[in-house]
Amino acid sequence: MSQKEGLRANSSQFTLEGEPFRILGGSIHYFRVPRAYWGDRLLKMRACGVNTLTTYVPWNLHEPERGVFNFQDQLDLKAYISLAAELGLWVILRPGPYICAEWDLGGLPSWLLRDPDMKLRTTYPGFTDAVDSFFDQLIQRVAPYQYSKGGPIIAVQVENKYGSYAKDIEYMPYIKEALLSRGIEELLLTSDNQDGRNLGGVNGGIVLTGHTDSCTIVEPLAHLTPQKPKMVMEYWSGWFDLWGDLHHVFAAEDMVAIVTEILKQDASINFYMFHGGTNFGFMNGAFAIATPMPKPMVTSYDYDAPLSEAGDYTTKYTLLRNVLSRYHSEKLPEVPSLQARSVYEPVIIQKHLSLWESLQFTEKSEKPVNMENLPVNNNNGQSNGYTLYETIIHSGGLLNSMNNVRDRALVFVDKLFVGVLDYKTLECALPDGKGERTLSLLVENSGRLNYGKLLDEQRKGLVGDIELNNTPLRDFIIHSLDMKPGFVNRLSASGQWNSVFQKPSFPGFFHGKLYVGGHPRDTFIRLPGWSKGVVFINGQNLGRYWSMGPQQTLYLPAPWLNRGNNQVVVFEEQEADGKIQFASEPDLGMTVDVQ
Repeated sequence: MSQKEGLRANSSQFTLEGEPFRILGGSIHYFRVPRAYWGDRLLKMRACGVNTLTTYVPWNLHEPERGVFNFQDQLDLKAYISLAAELGLWVILRPGPYICAEWDLGGLPSWLLRDPDMKLRTTYPGFTDAVDSFFDQLIQRVAPYQYSKGGPIIAVQVENKYGSYAKDIEYMPYIKEALLSRGIEELLLTSDNQDGRNLGGVNGGIVLTGHTDSCTIVEPLAHLTPQKPKMVMEYWSGWFDLWGDLHHVFAAEDMVAIVTEILKQDASINFYMFHGGTNFGFMNGAFAIATPMPKPMVTSYDYDAPLSEAGDYTTKYTLLRNVLSRYHSEKLPEVPSLQARSVYEPVIIQKHLSLWESLQFTEKSEKPVNMENLPVNNNNGQSNGYTLYETIIHSGGLLNSMNNVRDRALVFVDKLFVGVLDYKTLECALPDGKGERTLSLLVENSGRLNYGKLLDEQRKGLVGDIELNNTPLRDFIIHSLDMKPGFVNRLSASGQWNSVFQKPSFPGFFHGKLYVGGHPRDTFIRLPGWSKGVVFINGQNLGRYWSMGPQQTLYLPAPWLNRGNNQVVVFEEQEADGKIQFASEPDLGMTVDVQ
């Protein structure tokens, strides 16, 4: 990419290299797409007429433990930025530290919550010290890829949607300075909705951008900054889905009509998302605006975007390509061909292992301890997954969670299931019995809120006392079950498994082998007859499934399969079928129009 003058916002139009430039952006998150498919997705976006890639940076993946950084393999941000440049895309980087993104805790690491006084997204020293340490690592890696250094990064966003949070007027200037002092030289942007725009900006050479799914935002932006370019930083191409709801869609014709109108008003645009990808693992966020009862995001982040979760073209893609082609003087690149799919033979479950037989780490504690404050992972606590709390009881009666279960607990007495506790159900009757019995609560962290003013309150597990017959329970044994790849692989290789001829006990792990004869191909997993749990392929966590929907299939990308045998492990909470099935198309559930 030839170098002259970078992106400038000195008039009502952006200029790049001294020439008028319209940002036609698209969001694709490297952490939601298997690395082997980065090129495929970026090429398809480029062929649609998009000229700029935008991506968030998830702090919680890059620094899973305090002071332990990961920028390798799936998280190789330098490789992702380089690839975008190779394919002829400019880059707008959105490094956070908070990203929202329907991602657990908006991308902030859960170990921050070990501090009982933590104030996220403020100038509280416990937060800024951690941000400084992360930015020291991150910015030194991305700064050489700036336009001024011969790279593709033409702009960097300062924080994200801070106007909707706005708890500390010194915070945005701090983040701006944190970027500048580490060598960020390109144009700085902020992004806020209409209500937050006055609170989320920061003085000095920063372009305000907005986010919306309508064209009504362009005029207020023009009014706020009359001599600056107008940009819709997040034009929502669809919407996210929550467990227990319907699958959101936004009609292609309606979307394209609004895009056409935004472009007619001389505005720049970024499609959020152009390609959504997948919330692999336990990384989905949760949503609660008008209610104290958060609902977790589903595993698919398809978003009804122009490119589907598995990288397929949609009607939106075709119509959008037609519109964007008018803003290019040269013919758009050819559209890449699609990946082949396979519907594999069903995987027959060959063995199973009760949850109670798989327990490893144990911690004794008089009172319940939330997962983030458990002394695991080098004293960084547990971030995700399940935590099992066990104590001895001497009678039956009424168990009351005191609303201290985060987020959902299966309740067992002597390993027999007796009920569920969650935000709606706070009480559970325990059967009478003689002598000592073990009460077990298997608590799932369903995903932390990623947006709103309650980020400081996202501790998970048991966050306070639970009572039996109005008396707080004491003397717990606590088991951490974060189900990382090492744990799952050790489980697969262990000799502890029981044959299928023995009746399985729940919750439990179920093991089978997927045989792939030729070159691996993408597929979708179907689990009719299963209830709720997680699927692992060769140790990779594909994400959660839940029969309540809307999502009924899990995307299984070909790069995560091997030719020959593949280890399949399913953790199931309550009910299993004897096999795992496959499909060539996703089933994301009954649809509802985005309102």
